Amino acid sequence: MEKTYALNHSSIDFYFSQNARDFMVREIPLYPFSQDGEHLILNIRKKGLSTLEMIKILSNAIGCKTGEIGYAGLKDKSATTTQYISIHKKFAPAIEDKQALLEEKNIKILATSHHSNKLKIGHLKGNDFFIRLKKVTPASFAKIDSILQIIAKNGLPNYFGYQRFGKDGDNHIEGKKIAHQEKKLKNKKINDFLISSYQSFLFNQWLSHRIKISKIFENFTPNEIQIALKKHAISLPLETIKSICTQAHFFKLFPGDWMCHYPHGKLFELNDQEDPKRFFDKDIVPTGLLSGAKTPRATSLAREFENTFDDEKIHSNGSRRFAWIWVENLKYRYIPEHAWVELEFSLPKGSYATTLIEELAHRDIKID
Repeated sequence: MEKTYALNHSSIDFYFSQNARDFMVREIPLYPFSQDGEHLILNIRKKGLSTLEMIKILSNAIGCKTGEIGYAGLKDKSATTTQYISIHKKFAPAIEDKQALLEEKNIKILATSHHSNKLKIGHLKGNDFFIRLKKVTPASFAKIDSILQIIAKNGLPNYFGYQRFGKDGDNHIEGKKIAHQEKKLKNKKINDFLISSYQSFLFNQWLSHRIKISKIFENFTPNEIQIALKKHAISLPLETIKSICTQAHFFKLFPGDWMCHYPHGKLFELNDQEDPKRFFDKDIVPTGLLSGAKTPRATSLAREFENTFDDEKIHSNGSRRFAWIWVENLKYRYIPEHAWVELEFSLPKGSYATTLIEELAHRDIKID
């Protein structure tokens, strides 16, 4: 899988291990719970378990079906994570009775409340992260410090993380076969998951290509850009190129892009005159295609860049995803006696903390 980094620094050597001590995630709810209703909301901390593993253990312990448990997002297995789940309030006595058993299995209920609706996928605002980097020399920290300041100001590309593609990084290959009806598994959920991995792969490849194009606009003269684009079979007038070059943000917007209000809102087509500034001001962001049915495609020049990474054989529903995100509440400190850097930050839902770590390191970081 090809991945182009937004920044231009050389790689930084440090050690990162995704484990329960050095990688922590806390889910941020989309809205305050109503404190009333038939659904019991559990704030749960888990270690060494995926969300689905945690739900299976909980359902077996209290005697309900896994489908009766609602959740807003999937959290990493190799981490300490805190998230919310919902279940009908009739199971409250069983949950109270089984708390000791659940704690033995690394599942701790931190708090409870009530809500009128069952939690569904996507019903979260984002996630808070704590990450510890190790074996960081003073010289490496100086470099990390300067890069984090740039990321805090300018944001970073919203790549899907390696977790999306499975232990061997090839889920998207199986997903393509299923999407093209060359293969079908009995388990519908696994079929859908593998197709979504293929959609994610195409998105990542498109985003990598757009970053390459943005680097061309950032580093060359309009005449040189015109020549370079012709190698990509794109012919643009010099006046259009000059106009795009005036955009303040590194990630360039093109006619026909679909934008979205940030951090949530409706899609709309790019206004060439106003929207580049609104993007720089963090009010809106460009979006990339998750190929599939019932989703709008880019038009004009943006479609020429998108078309190569659109598979119209995918009949599952598609959508559009933020191409760019901002890191919120970023704090970090260097602990020289341990050679550690400790990071705290927030990202919107669906974004991967490991994408930030890879942008820092400027190399692939894969933890099984």
